[in-house]
Amino acid sequence: MSLPFPCPSPASTLAIDWSRVEGEAWVGPMAACMQDAEHHAEGDVWTHTKMVCEALVQLPAWQALDADARERVFAGCLLHDIAKPPCTVIEDGRIRHPGHSPRGATMVRELLWRAGAPFHAREEVVALIRHHQVPFFLIDADDPLRRAAEISLRARCRLLALVTEADARGRVCRDQRRLLENIELFVALCDEHGCLDGPYPFPSDVARVAYFRTPGRDPTYAAHDDTRFTVTLMSGLPGAGKDRWIADNLSVPVISLDAIREELGVAPGGGGSEVAKIARERARALLRDAQPFVWNATNLRRDHRARLVDLFMSYGARVRIVYVEAPCARLFQQNRARAAVVPVAVIERMLRGWDVPDASEAHEVVHVVSE
Repeated sequence: MSLPFPCPSPASTLAIDWSRVEGEAWVGPMAACMQDAEHHAEGDVWTHTKMVCEALVQLPAWQALDADARERVFAGCLLHDIAKPPCTVIEDGRIRHPGHSPRGATMVRELLWRAGAPFHAREEVVALIRHHQVPFFLIDADDPLRRAAEISLRARCRLLALVTEADARGRVCRDQRRLLENIELFVALCDEHGCLDGPYPFPSDVARVAYFRTPGRDPTYAAHDDTRFTVTLMSGLPGAGKDRWIADNLSVPVISLDAIREELGVAPGGGGSEVAKIARERARALLRDAQPFVWNATNLRRDHRARLVDLFMSYGARVRIVYVEAPCARLFQQNRARAAVVPVAVIERMLRGWDVPDASEAHEVVHVVSE
C-alpha cells in the first residue's frame, strides 16, 4: 500500500475498516458539514463519503483493476469532498459548496505530500478529486472533447468515471439515473477519442500546445513547428532543488527572481511588482535575440505560469517547464540551509496555491522528483 488509507482487497470480504481513518483531523469537519437535501438527502458529508466508498468497492469494474489503480480510486472517493466544509455557503436557504473540487485537490496534494505518498500516485488522486464532478455534466459542455483531453493528461478518464459513478451511487437523490447516464456518455466520448485509458493522442507536442491555446482548434491537426529556441521555466517550492538542477543540467543565462531580490536588498518572497518588472525586461532582451535562458522562480500557480508561457511563446520560443520536488522534511531542511531562507509562514502560504504543471501548459513538462 503506497497511500495511507484502508483500501480493501477484492480477495477479502471488501469490508472497509473505518476505524483506521475516523481519527483523522479532516473527518470531524466533514461529519459536521451538512449538504443540500435535493442532491444529498443522506445528510452530512462524512455519511455521504462512507456511502461512496462502500458503493465503490462493490463495483465489478473497480474490483477488476490492478492494486495500484484500486488504491488510487479508493483514495479519490475517500477524499473527493474534503473541501466541502471550508467551502460551504448558504444562499437563499440552500446549502452549497462552490469551488470544493479545486480546493480539495490542493488540500489533498499537501496532505499526501506531508504523508510521504509517491508523487505519481498522489498526483493521480489529486486529479481525480479536482475533476470528480466533470463526468456528471461534461456532455452538456460547449466543447466536451477539449475538457476530456485536458483531464486525460492528468488522470486516467476510466478511473475518473469510477470515482464519479461511486459518487452518484453513494447518495440519496432524485436524479441518480440521469447522473449515471451522463457518466456513461463521458466514458463513450473518451473511448471514441482514444483518451479513456491514457492521454489524448495529439500528433505532436506542438499540436497539443496549439490546441489548448486556440479555442475551436482541431486536435488532430498536425501544427507546424515554428519554434526557434528553448526557454526553460522552473517551478517548485523554495528548497526543492531548482538551483541545483539548473547547475547540473544547463549552461544558459538564468533570470532568477531570488537573485534580483538580493540585488535590490529585498527579503525572500518580497519585491512584488518591482522584481517582476526587472525580470521581464531582462527576459524580453533575451527573447528578442532568440537566446535560450532559464526563468527561475517558484511558479507554483498555473495562472502565473500561463502568463510567462504566453510571453515566451509570443517570441517563438519552445517552452519547457521543469518542476522540481523534494520530500516534505527534506524540503524544509534544504530551505533552512539556503543563503536566503524563506520563512516557513511564506512556504505555508504558497502551499495553498500549489498546482503541479501538466502537459497542457507547455511543449515539454519535466517532473524532477526526489523520493
